Amino acid sequence: MISVEAALEQLFTLVKPGAVELVPLRRAAGRVLARDVAATRRQPPFAASSMDGYALRRAEVEPDALFKVIGEAAAGHRFEGQVRAGQAVRIFTGAPLPEGADFVVIQEDVTRRGDLITLGHRIGEKDNIRPAGVDFEIGDPLQAPRRLRPSDIALLAAMNIAEVPVSRRPVVALLATGDELVQPGESPGPDQIIASNNYGLAAMFEDFGAEVRMLPIARDNKASLQQAFALAKGGDLIVTIGGASVGDHDLVASVGAELGLEQSFYKVAMRPGKPLMAGRMGKAAMIGLPGNPVSAMVCGTVFVAPMLRVMQGLPAEAAPRHRMPLAADLPENGPRAHYMRARMQGGRVCPESSQDSSLLSVLSSSDVLLVRPPHDPPRKAGDMVDCINL
Repeated sequence: MISVEAALEQLFTLVKPGAVELVPLRRAAGRVLARDVAATRRQPPFAASSMDGYALRRAEVEPDALFKVIGEAAAGHRFEGQVRAGQAVRIFTGAPLPEGADFVVIQEDVTRRGDLITLGHRIGEKDNIRPAGVDFEIGDPLQAPRRLRPSDIALLAAMNIAEVPVSRRPVVALLATGDELVQPGESPGPDQIIASNNYGLAAMFEDFGAEVRMLPIARDNKASLQQAFALAKGGDLIVTIGGASVGDHDLVASVGAELGLEQSFYKVAMRPGKPLMAGRMGKAAMIGLPGNPVSAMVCGTVFVAPMLRVMQGLPAEAAPRHRMPLAADLPENGPRAHYMRARMQGGRVCPESSQDSSLLSVLSSSDVLLVRPPHDPPRKAGDMVDCINL
């Protein structure tokens, strides 16, 4: 058995970033920016009013000062003239600042009668003007790599970037194995169960930017597994579920070896998820996940998700952790790292009472994985522990 950290290091050597492709801005959300892009214009492109009010000269601002309104400026419609002494322009938020003006008095501080305005007595020092380029200038970059959030998409649009260079989505061939499995909606036999791992993992991998090809369930025989691996060709990453242990019906490793699998490691010192296997099969990386539902999902979070990040050009890093205080005492941990299902309550983390690796209901009710290192000593309520968000 190897440690979780050693397993991750080896997994990162099996994958690399994919090609770069241009996609329309509308399809770039959630993708990973592959190259820096630069603004093609500055924002705002002109000095603009940040409030509704009146544009005039700062030097003339004083209580009870009187000004003549000579025109109006609105967003998309500038005032073409020049503001001179004793003059003001009615201006609205986002409108270009008229030539000659350098101050905007908000409308609440003004009394207007016809074309004349009188300033109030409590006008502050703030000029209520957004300078040209205060947000960004021509050539300012949005730096790669980064997963593009909605705010990034808005920024790219303002930069006038219509097509975005992103990393190609990694293609994951997802293969569930086992005579006991049937698809959701089918009628299971007396000794069968509904396949769930492949659906949960497909959703997880797609959340992390992958394109998932869910293959037909492979049965526990050599011919079925060979056919399944044939269908997996063309994927960047082959993920098998079940069949990776050492039982008489666990054939993934042996069939994979016959088809050219170069195994990197087998078994990781963790729970749940000990019977984990990985290697390369032709041009694809391959990882064999345990068949227990919670084990498969935990291993997807701990191992596959970081691999998918690397395949999209993001740094090779473990799943992000954060620290939280414990809500209850915990006994000493054993020799394997333990990824405990837990809930966040009142600013503390509360481990679920049952940690059985087959209980999807417990995983569904959990917010985080509480991570305990091997041989972690007993912990008291209030001790700080590492958590991974689910």
